[in-house]
This record gives sequence, C-alpha cells and structure tokens, in this order.
Amino acid sequence: FDRQKVVRTCLRMHATPEQAQLVADKVVEQMYDGITSKKILQLVFHNLGKHRPELKHQIDLREAVAKLRPKPDFEKFVGLLLQEYGYRIFMNQIVDGSCVNHEIDVIAKNDDEVLYVEVKHHLQHHTFTGLGVFLEANSTFEDLNGGKLNFSKAMVVCNTKISDHARRYGECRGIRHIGWKSPEDKGLEQMIEEKKLYPITILKGMSPVVEARLGDAGIVLLKQLAVKDIKALAKSTGVPTSVLQELALSADEILR
Repeated sequence: FDRQKVVRTCLRMHATPEQAQLVADKVVEQMYDGITSKKILQLVFHNLGKHRPELKHQIDLREAVAKLRPKPDFEKFVGLLLQEYGYRIFMNQIVDGSCVNHEIDVIAKNDDEVLYVEVKHHLQHHTFTGLGVFLEANSTFEDLNGGKLNFSKAMVVCNTKISDHARRYGECRGIRHIGWKSPEDKGLEQMIEEKKLYPITILKGMSPVVEARLGDAGIVLLKQLAVKDIKALAKSTGVPTSVLQELALSADEILR
C-alpha cells in the first residue's frame, strides 16, 4: 500500500493538500489484509466525498474513459482534447499515401506542425498499449509522407499505460504519445484534469443507452452537456428532458 498514491489521487481530484492528507489517514485506518486496489479507490471516493460532495455524482476517471465507445466517441474525445490544447482538428480524413490511401483518425494542426494521430482505445483499462500500435503508426506515417500531405510527426493517443517496448520504439522513431500517466509530465489524466475535460461516462447516472444517444449527437464531454439547450437536446436525441436535466445538474457540480 502506497499512502502517497492516495494523496496524489486526491490532489488530482482537486482536493486541497490538507484534505488529501486527512483522506489518506482515514484510508490507512480502514485498511485490512488482502484489500484490493478497487476497494482502496472506493474508500478514497467515500472519504473524499465528505469534503467534496460533487464526487457522489462520478466514477473513477480511468474507468470512465474506458467506458466510452471506441468509435466514434473516444476518437471525438481525443479530437476535442487536442483542440483544447491549441490544435485545429480534422476528424476521419481519407489521405493518399505513396502506396495506398489511409483513413486517419485525427489530423491535428497548429502554426508549427501537422500531426498524424493514431487513436487506440481499450475497454480493459489495465491493458497495456503495445508495440504493434506504434509499428502500425510508423508504417502509416512513412507512407503518408510519400503522398501529398506533409506530416511533421506521428502521435499515438490511448487510454492505457504504454509498454516499455512500445515506448522505446516510439522514442527511437520519433513517434509521440499520450497515454495514461505517460509522458510523466503530461499524461492523458493530467491533460483531462487540467482543463476539466471529463467524459460524459464519468457520471454515475449515465446509462449505456443515453451515452450512445448523446455520443451520436456528438456530445462526449461534460462541458458540452453543461451548455446545451436541454429541450432541444431531448428532442434531437429522444432522451427524456428530466433525465438530461438531472445529468446536466450533476455535470455542473463536477465542473465547478
């Protein structure tokens, strides 16, 4: 058991340093032999919820991201995330390479570079993103750069940790990545927390049916849900107004 890991988890969830220490103390008191990581996380949520009531509306961020539909929702999520960090985004583009054409998940542009972004989503969030994804990204990148569009770099964005083998290959080939806790100074979870880019699946009351209907309407972030006209959204998605109002209120509390 790593007490500091509990403290860091609390701080990521916007607890004050004092609250984080109090929660860690309480979790230590409630520990027992054989306790699972999942149970420890439940204890963290329970105890931190006494200081931050909005937590009663949400599940663990890592689990929430894994619950997004891989296509199109996680791809849309990645596009919006990169957009928030200053890129212009083009989704699902067909681009000619020197040998064949490729369907590109995301193209991200700013004044300095054009990125080919390979998006990889895992439903099992404890899985590692391995070498194969990076090999595919490098192969596609090389073919694309023989075509009409000149890409600066390839980037892999995923919702899991990245294997050491894949990381070493990426560094060797100049392939950037955003994964869970990687890079250390700007992992996916840090980028989400920094700008509160929480997926709609973080809401405890979000059913798969409602999630799918919102996703089909292009809504994958709490920020999008919080600013939508609820009546218009109910009409376009078929989700009852009362359900959407409750979800939007929960979203507002989390985003404060």
